[in-house]
Amino acid sequence: MASKGRGATPTVGKAMLNKYARAFFTRVLTPFAAFLIRRGVSPDTVTLLGTAGVVAGALVFYPMGEFFWGTVVITLFVFSDLVDGNMARQLGRSSRWGAFLDSTLDRVADGAIFGGLALWYAGGGDDIVLCAVSIFCLASGQVVSYTKARGEAIGLPVAVNGLVERAERLVVSLVAAGFAGLHKFGVPGIQYLLPIALWIVAVGSLVTLVQRVVTVRREAAEADAAAQESQGTEAAK
Repeated sequence: MASKGRGATPTVGKAMLNKYARAFFTRVLTPFAAFLIRRGVSPDTVTLLGTAGVVAGALVFYPMGEFFWGTVVITLFVFSDLVDGNMARQLGRSSRWGAFLDSTLDRVADGAIFGGLALWYAGGGDDIVLCAVSIFCLASGQVVSYTKARGEAIGLPVAVNGLVERAERLVVSLVAAGFAGLHKFGVPGIQYLLPIALWIVAVGSLVTLVQRVVTVRREAAEADAAAQESQGTEAAK
């Protein structure tokens, strides 16, 4: 769940804070980041611990239907996005390994969150449809990320953001889960926020997937046509 100044996709930690709040928390967390650096802690270690905390919060609390406390734990560890990013900036680091680790662990965290929701609906939540929707959110999120990464790997820009990116998927889901958890504190009707959010994320992810596939197909056709034209020009010389 790191944010070390690498990658175009905003991390969920940054997405959950506006620019003014980010500036405030950056000032607050800078001394803590500096303390960790002095203690020999690396940004990658913070990334690993942050992801472990998110996974634990999602897979321990969500399957029990404890959405409020699960979201609180996840949100606390999400702040590792700001801490390790701050550490990396202080150290002047921007590595390919860090970018790889960041992206890989983001997928792990996403899987844990939607997996925890799926486990709840498969068990105590007793709703097979919402279990399937949660699994679809998990799978489609992974595929949406893969389409961009694979397109870029074959030399295409994949110049489309899409309707629902990773940050939007997680913010909508976590906020809805946190509020839905207030049902156990006596707030009536609020538990329906989570199913609504999951359907929104599922539909939005499907639309985003289609957008990216269409974009990659168009860019690939244009690149192939340009390559053939270039070859034809070279042959004519």
